[in-house]
Amino acid sequence: MNRVPMIRPGAYSDGHPLDTVHYFECKLILKPDRFTSPPTFHEFGRLARRVAEGVDIGFSSGGFKDLRPRIREVVFIDTKDFALYNHAFILRRRIAYEDGFPVGDPEIVFKYRYPDLQAAAEMDVRPNIASPYRIKFKAEALPLKEKLGGLRMLYSHNVEFPLLRQMQSVSLAGLADFFPVLRNVGSSTKKLSFVNHTIVEEVLQDLGVLDFGKGVTAKCNASLWRERGEHKLLVGEFSYECKFKRRNELHEKALERCRHFFIALQNAARDWVSIGATKTGIVYHLKGNPPCSHE
Repeated sequence: MNRVPMIRPGAYSDGHPLDTVHYFECKLILKPDRFTSPPTFHEFGRLARRVAEGVDIGFSSGGFKDLRPRIREVVFIDTKDFALYNHAFILRRRIAYEDGFPVGDPEIVFKYRYPDLQAAAEMDVRPNIASPYRIKFKAEALPLKEKLGGLRMLYSHNVEFPLLRQMQSVSLAGLADFFPVLRNVGSSTKKLSFVNHTIVEEVLQDLGVLDFGKGVTAKCNASLWRERGEHKLLVGEFSYECKFKRRNELHEKALERCRHFFIALQNAARDWVSIGATKTGIVYHLKGNPPCSHE
């Protein structure tokens, strides 16, 4: 977060102040073939613990050891020519499963993810709906695209809410009725479908809590994405996220420990790490027709 600039004051068209960042997340994209069973998630967790202890960071797994992996279904929705992704928008539907059956309402996440913070803040992702929704504005740290040992930043301006029945099978024009920010994106007659006809099965294992000191903690987890049907392995990830109300809650020493841990983990886990990718990008590139990625 000490690399994250301040957002210049401003407002959206209705006078609402620009949203500000309240989440800081670190993501390490991993090779999927290392995850072959539930114990392999904990194998990476033990590696993360060793690295954390080596840089004076607490790692607590109490209450996590007996947790079973969670299963979620994830699909990305876009036009055939990726009109949303080409403009740095991502539309995702996610369904949680327990004991083989869906639980709760399907969740819609609409986001603008971009390397420029001010541009991300000025993009009004609020939906035109009557039901409640939640804004999550995150600063995301990832390794450098070309090598390990550094970090780069993306800014993800998200809105989340339960799937609305009237959102099923709409065109880009229909989607713009829900998200007015899309009114200038592509042809309004373009139809929406699952990106690359792919349904992702996510296996998510919570591993523990990292303690960076000065009251800064982050729950960490590891996940595997695989394609339903053929069960093709797609991508893995280790991530941890801090939530805060004000930037000054993230003490400088705690942030320095967070940076040291992120870089040390990249080096210690180099046999696991896949650089230059994101989970979303992997799905969009499946059919050999790469879009214009802003990630």
